[in-house]
Amino acid sequence: MKNFLAGIALFSTLVISCSEAPKKEEETAASPEAATPEVAMPDSATMMKNWETYMTPGPMHAMMAAWDGTWIGENSVWEGPDKPRVNYSLTTVNKMIMGGRYQEATNTGEMMGMPFEGHSLTGYDNHKKVFKTTWIDNFGTGIMVLEGPWDDATKTMNLTGTMIDPGMGVADEMPIREVFKIIDADHQEMQMFATFPGMGEVMMMEIKWTRKK
Repeated sequence: MKNFLAGIALFSTLVISCSEAPKKEEETAASPEAATPEVAMPDSATMMKNWETYMTPGPMHAMMAAWDGTWIGENSVWEGPDKPRVNYSLTTVNKMIMGGRYQEATNTGEMMGMPFEGHSLTGYDNHKKVFKTTWIDNFGTGIMVLEGPWDDATKTMNLTGTMIDPGMGVADEMPIREVFKIIDADHQEMQMFATFPGMGEVMMMEIKWTRKK
């Protein structure tokens, strides 16, 4: 591990050193307004320590690890702003991967009379101090990316991002907001909201999970 981190630090030093000469010539020709402030280059020991801090799982990763296992979800979906709620069942299997750095979730069930499968990958960024999650499923061909902070007082993850809703026939991505809440060790909830053009924010989905014993 130490050798790997030292290699990263050395590589970063070489890259920056090799790029300094061309930059000096460009800065001479550029106007003072276009010049970019130089960033102080840390020594290799500091760089190695920074990398180690970034890559080491912490309390947020340990919290995610406690969610490992199989969960049964009650999934409520609003297929349009003016349409009634439709209920589906969902099975979610959570598993920490890459040495406890990320949680992979596999979701299966049935939706609109068709088999449903969705996968998410969630991690906590030690540098930015936020959660990040990606989502893909067999009901689309895109990748949804969300990020946001953890509120320990309410045990809530507040994520924001954008998504495509082909059903609405809108070319642009819509802003979305996801609220993931820990009720207790065996119960979790998630609510997803979308901002539709000319309609404001509406709830699209709600899932209530219970850990399978």
